[in-house]
Amino acid sequence: MFDRRGDKELIWFLLHAGAHCAKITFTNNCPNTIWPGTLTADQKPQLSTTGFELASKASSSVDIQAPWIGRFWARTGCSTDASGKFSCATADCASGQVACNGNGAIPPASLVEINIAANGGQDFYDVSLVDGFNLPVSVATQGGTGECKTSSCPANVNAVCPAELRVKGSDGSVIACKSACTAFNEPQYCCTGAYINQRPVHPLSTL
Repeated sequence: MFDRRGDKELIWFLLHAGAHCAKITFTNNCPNTIWPGTLTADQKPQLSTTGFELASKASSSVDIQAPWIGRFWARTGCSTDASGKFSCATADCASGQVACNGNGAIPPASLVEINIAANGGQDFYDVSLVDGFNLPVSVATQGGTGECKTSSCPANVNAVCPAELRVKGSDGSVIACKSACTAFNEPQYCCTGAYINQRPVHPLSTL
């Protein structure tokens, strides 16, 4: 079972951006080990690490050359079987290894999306639950100019996840919460068909 007691147990992503590069620092404030994954957009060269183990209370950094667009997430409940195949209970990237090697997270997964100097030299970042939720996450900046505020989802959504969206672990506990699109695959939840230009109806919006 992956323990998530308390709102302050977050995966922190610290963005320190300069003119030509940025440093992303991952900090695991959860009581259990996690396995962060990284993905560069548009299949461009991936970062020096595409997945790694991060113990509780530990931090690790990766350097990024600007411009860059990509995302990060944290896998939980990971293990290696007798054949040497690595897999995770949530946000697995299906590479069979700790490194994701250009694969994205299988939903549900809490995402941190970052755009470094890719649009007119500006940086953008957000926490997205478009692919569902597996862990509380937060992203903050360090250095630079302007009023760049923290973007976060500090709540444990799993604790209030509607029954039809729940993903349960082997012990029966809720380990992730699906998006409505993933769970139902209906146009009104996936912004497709007649709903392509409309704001989606999302069960999680009322939580």
